[in-house]
Amino acid sequence: MSGPVRVAVVDDQTLVRQGILRLLALSDAVRVVGEGEDGDQALELVARGDVDVLLLDLRMPRRDGIATLEALRERGEVVPVLVLTTFDDDELVLAALRAGARGYLLKDVTLEQVLSAIRTLADGGSLLQPALTDRLLRAVTSRPAAPGAAADLGVPAPLTPRELDVLRLAAAGWSNKEIAAALHLAPGTVKNHVTAVLLKLGVRDRTRAVLRALELGLLDG
Repeated sequence: MSGPVRVAVVDDQTLVRQGILRLLALSDAVRVVGEGEDGDQALELVARGDVDVLLLDLRMPRRDGIATLEALRERGEVVPVLVLTTFDDDELVLAALRAGARGYLLKDVTLEQVLSAIRTLADGGSLLQPALTDRLLRAVTSRPAAPGAAADLGVPAPLTPRELDVLRLAAAGWSNKEIAAALHLAPGTVKNHVTAVLLKLGVRDRTRAVLRALELGLLDG
């Protein structure tokens, strides 16, 4: 998309929220259009129709981040949600991705990382921060599979070695352009590989592709 990305920030911790808002105000690439302290306010902000990307905390009183994501999905809202989390939120992050979050960031990231993540989601992409990928893998493999989990959906069509290469780099948070440069491929070829991976895994975006790959053990080794 062109022009500043319209962003809303929802976090019940006032100092954290104000800190994020002050950082975003330093950039012309984004425009803050709202803020809130709980899920109910997040739903109100999105309902106005002027939010391009929602930055959402997970641990909030009343309606938390997971319940907010589920409510957005039930209402048919398609605004990309970027989850803000901390290192001890592994299970919540997994639940958030399943509930429809398009990506996540740790709260100690730099302004540049926040802006890059916002732009990625606004442009239709997903974001998986490398610092949490290994932790998510451990969280997935250390607990029994629940009914309806990705592992219960059947074995997908095998991925080619090149598709696995692309998937591993996507799991590390690389963009299609960066993957193309690393693998010496044309960007269009990488896009085709990503599309094939999504189809084979039965998911609709990169975030869910990586999540399912983690659950199926496709990224082991």
